[in-house]
Formats: sequence, structure tokens, C-alpha cells
Amino acid sequence: MKKIAVCALLAVALIAAVFAFGTAETGAVGQGEYLRIHIRANSNGKEDQAVKYLVRDAVVEYLTPVVAECGTKEAAMAALNGALDGAALAAERVLEANGFSYGARASVRREEFPTRVYDGVTLSAGVYDALIVELGTGEGDNWWCVVYPPLCFTSGGGNVVYRSKIAEIIRNFFA
Repeated sequence: MKKIAVCALLAVALIAAVFAFGTAETGAVGQGEYLRIHIRANSNGKEDQAVKYLVRDAVVEYLTPVVAECGTKEAAMAALNGALDGAALAAERVLEANGFSYGARASVRREEFPTRVYDGVTLSAGVYDALIVELGTGEGDNWWCVVYPPLCFTSGGGNVVYRSKIAEIIRNFFA
């Protein structure tokens, strides 16, 4: 009888896991469940676009320990709101080290975004909560990712590694 109960429980967990992966990959997860990050370049000039990626590396490295263990979107938003000055400072240090004097601003706000696909996850067009880091005028193209559920992390040395916390939890459950 115990074996049947365990098998039934595993079957339910497997169905839930398949459903969770399916909704995330098709974009069926609601907009309100995501917290995005956008690093907006000063302009679309070659130098501004290049420094945007250096800023991205520094900001993601700074924020990873801040949001890595947040279990809810609300917790991640609270953590980001408490780290805005540090995120802006990390961006400004990179800008200054590379000869840019236009500064950076960081804020968490709701904005409208177009449909985007990131690492197999489709985020449909709509209004999302997001950490916005604007470099200078912030009028250039941006780099973006998802803070919650966590998809953006660094693994030391400035190398960006992308992973899904949801997939990790499910793998650990079956391990």
C-alpha cells in the first residue's frame, strides 16, 4: 500500500512539474508573477552599448546575493528596493572607470514591455514590475532578464550564467 501511495504522489508531482514547465515556456505564467530587470544604455552608440554590458555584469553580480534566496516576488521587490542605491553605485563605478560621466539611476516601477523571449521563456507584451537601471539619458537599447522567478545569476569572475530556480527545485525533488 505504501508503494502505491508513493507512486501516486510522484505521479502528481511529475504532472505538476510538467505543468509548471509548460506554462513557463509558453508564456502562460501571468505577467504579475514576473519581476524583470532592464539596463538601459545612454544611447545606441557603440561605446554606450558596450559599457551597458559591463554595467550589466556589475549590477547582476551586486544583486545576486540580494535576491538569490528570495522565495516570492514580493520579497524580491522588497530586497531590490533596499538595494537601489547600491545598484546605481555599482553602475556608476563602471561608468566612471570607463570614462563616462553621465551617471546612473535605479528604480523599481511598473512599465509596459513588448513580447520578449528569453532562454525558452516567452513573456507576453504587457505591464510588468521591473528594476530599471538607466545609464545617462537611458534612451538606448536595453539588456533585460528576469529577477523573479530567478533566471539571472553570476558565478564569480563576472561570467554570467543563466539558470532556472524552478527547474533546480524540481530536479532536487527527484534527486
